[in-house]
Amino acid sequence: MSSSDIFIGETIGTAILILLGGGVCAAVTLKASKARNAGWLAITFGWGFAVLTAVYTSAPLSGAHLNPAVTLALAIKDKDFSNLPTYWGGQLLGAMIGAALVWLAYYGQFRAHLTDKEIVGGPGAQATTAKAVEAQEQGAGPVLGVFSTGPEIRNVVQNLATEIIGTVVLVLAVLTQGLNDKGNGLGTLGALVTALVVVSIGLSLGGPTGYAINPARDLGPRIVHALLPLPNKGGSDWSYAWIPVVGPLIGGAIAAGIYNVAFV
Repeated sequence: MSSSDIFIGETIGTAILILLGGGVCAAVTLKASKARNAGWLAITFGWGFAVLTAVYTSAPLSGAHLNPAVTLALAIKDKDFSNLPTYWGGQLLGAMIGAALVWLAYYGQFRAHLTDKEIVGGPGAQATTAKAVEAQEQGAGPVLGVFSTGPEIRNVVQNLATEIIGTVVLVLAVLTQGLNDKGNGLGTLGALVTALVVVSIGLSLGGPTGYAINPARDLGPRIVHALLPLPNKGGSDWSYAWIPVVGPLIGGAIAAGIYNVAFV
């Protein structure tokens, strides 16, 4: 794979991943959406199908890493870090493009949601939900969850551990069951396995932090949230932003270490 193939493949694949994954979050969250309040099952399966679609689309070009933690784990496994910057650059750019496309697809819903006094408060507003008030007090705006993850209970050790554990499960599944014949990315059957693993992680481990398990998936859309001209959007919660970046990278490195010790 050439550097241009890797960069283009990861950009396209990660954009699709975030478009469909962030899209299901928008569909469930925003007022005037037909899927409003569809719930956690819709979100977890939406993200699983997003992974499946993104992998099948980008695998022929880049091997469909779509996740800096996966790329790091493969680099550690193969002891080859030469393509790391190219993969990471494409993944971050793709995540930002995907997040911007979610905003475009749900433009009217974002405006309706963020100008509703029950959501953002203001003169004459009814009492907002305790969760919305708490989130805004902590610096996370009312639609940040469409773009990035956040904890239900803020505890640095627990939040970091949750992201590490979830990523270890994901990356071990990729390394042991998901790779193509060349071992440099996801294969056809591996895409399905990985998508189902993502659904499982969401159902079982997603409750505490929203299961980023992918630094680009969280950081790219968070940057877009900070830049977009959304009315009353609130903060982007940068005080938390390092956890869904550092946690998955640690988890990917641990998974690679386990793989090299136990499976090679």
